Amino acid sequence: MIAGLGAAGLAAGATAYWRLLSGDIVGGVVVHARARELPSLRFTDGNGAATSLAAFRNRVVLLNVWATWCGPCREEMPTLDRLQAALGGPHFEVVAVSVDAGGLPVVQAFFRETGVKHLHPYLDTFHDAAAVITTGIPITLLVDRNGREAGRKLGPATWDDPRMLQLIRRYLPA
Repeated sequence: MIAGLGAAGLAAGATAYWRLLSGDIVGGVVVHARARELPSLRFTDGNGAATSLAAFRNRVVLLNVWATWCGPCREEMPTLDRLQAALGGPHFEVVAVSVDAGGLPVVQAFFRETGVKHLHPYLDTFHDAAAVITTGIPITLLVDRNGREAGRKLGPATWDDPRMLQLIRRYLPA
């Protein structure tokens, strides 16, 4: 019994320590106590034009790195599309960057197949996404208006869930 209490205390302490370092956890998104600088992230848009995360400065961005061959990515993509439909505009953008080797045709076919209508296709043609992929995909970064990482989620999520909408709205102008 004493060992069980000790283990429970250790787990509670570790959780408290993690939250102190990271800030908070909302719907699986680790929200940082202080926003973190991001490396330069370049990619191409659906027209093949080079762009970057810096092009979205002054907007809150939900940067999602994904692939059509990734089951969990396929599962969450419709929720990202609904999130973009709900909040997308001059202050917020879902930027879904595909790491598919098949390029734009594969992504466009997937968007048609799944009914994704509100997201723009972006491709990791410069292979910069490796800078944010720590252990796998999908990985999603909540990026503040200054281009800094405010939070991070590894794995799929239901991005149009009310908790997620509330989290993102905290970063949008009133």
